[in-house]
Amino acid sequence: MTRYDTLDTAQLETELEAQLGRYRSFQAQGLALNMARGKPSTAQLDLATPLLTALASPADCIAADGTDCRNYGVLAGIPEARELMAALLDDDPATTIVFGNSSLTAMYDALARCIDFGTGGYEPWCHSGPIKWLCPVPGYDRHFSVTEAFGIEMLPVPLLTEGSSLGPAMDEVERLAAADPAIKGIWCVPKYSNPSGITYTDDVVRRLAAMECAAPDFRIFWDNAYSVHHLSADPTQQDQLLDIGTACREAGNPDRYFKFGSTSKITFPGAGIAGFASSPQNVAETLEQVSSQMIGHDKLTQLRHVRFLRDAEGIAAHMAQHAAILAPKFALVQQKLSQRLDEAGIARWTDPRGGYFVSFDGLEGTAQRTVELAREAGVVLTGAGATWPYGNDPADSNIRIAPSLPPIDELDVALDVLVCCVRIAALEKLLGR
Repeated sequence: MTRYDTLDTAQLETELEAQLGRYRSFQAQGLALNMARGKPSTAQLDLATPLLTALASPADCIAADGTDCRNYGVLAGIPEARELMAALLDDDPATTIVFGNSSLTAMYDALARCIDFGTGGYEPWCHSGPIKWLCPVPGYDRHFSVTEAFGIEMLPVPLLTEGSSLGPAMDEVERLAAADPAIKGIWCVPKYSNPSGITYTDDVVRRLAAMECAAPDFRIFWDNAYSVHHLSADPTQQDQLLDIGTACREAGNPDRYFKFGSTSKITFPGAGIAGFASSPQNVAETLEQVSSQMIGHDKLTQLRHVRFLRDAEGIAAHMAQHAAILAPKFALVQQKLSQRLDEAGIARWTDPRGGYFVSFDGLEGTAQRTVELAREAGVVLTGAGATWPYGNDPADSNIRIAPSLPPIDELDVALDVLVCCVRIAALEKLLGR
């Protein structure tokens, strides 16, 4: 393969015809493949099947402190579930709350409480005028949906995926946060970030914790969704994430962070438990505010997860089984993209050590066309622009690849289709079409 930018017009036309012929052969197969979202595969879900029978009798439904988990109460979660989620969130059980089945719901509710009631003793955000939010890009589309739903103005900041400082471009983050009191927070997926797969370096975590903020009630929404989702059974030092709580305390800003996590991609999405951790003041404030919303979440599901996962070691052992299923799929992504696109010089992509996604960038102005071509060939991808606020990627180049759901033989075909579509979109761009 030759770099496309070295070909003359006649050679580009010839290459385009060859790729269109291949594309038509894919269309003729009547494919129906999906790489749109980072869902666990059936094989991964099967790993959690014992969870379904973890409570087989009334005696099994009693927590360690004697709580009958079939009944009302225990707003913060049963103690053993708080311990389990604290292990997942790298925090203290005393400052960890167990919520329902979704960390996204917990984040939505936390934002709503800040808007309606305020946080840290400050006035409700709804009284302070327009609200703005920092959004590292490419980022998680559902985060952006939450802030958009509340009418919050989203300010994109680059996410650095190469070099010595991985994470949000801190010079820009610090400049914006210090200058505008309307900026109330930032979205962060700090470990195996969605979609880039990078883990924030220690200097980035410390700068987030220590930076000057014009808003005294600025909050870091720390969505550590992939904290244990390694692609290797033996994660290394470079996979370690500095604790944001520790960094904030050391910087003299102990209330700045809200941590979130869940078991959604550990056991069963939609049938697991979520955790929230923060400073003692923030946790006390949260419990007071939610006490009028609920009496307690599903303690049976909490207990099932404790009986099944047990502790940090149990989580690690379980996630090593996930890694054994996911790693070959991510390796296949790297193999296919490298073999079929490297020499063409028309794309770049991340090679994550964990998480659920690969962030892919084609030539500027080709992402929407690539996704459209793939759809018409029977392969569904995440929509172009989804990794930016308002679905607007100004370069129209980024696509989130989600290889977890399809069986590996289907993934193999889907990647062939993707590569073909990337080539066609690039050739059309170079030809000015």
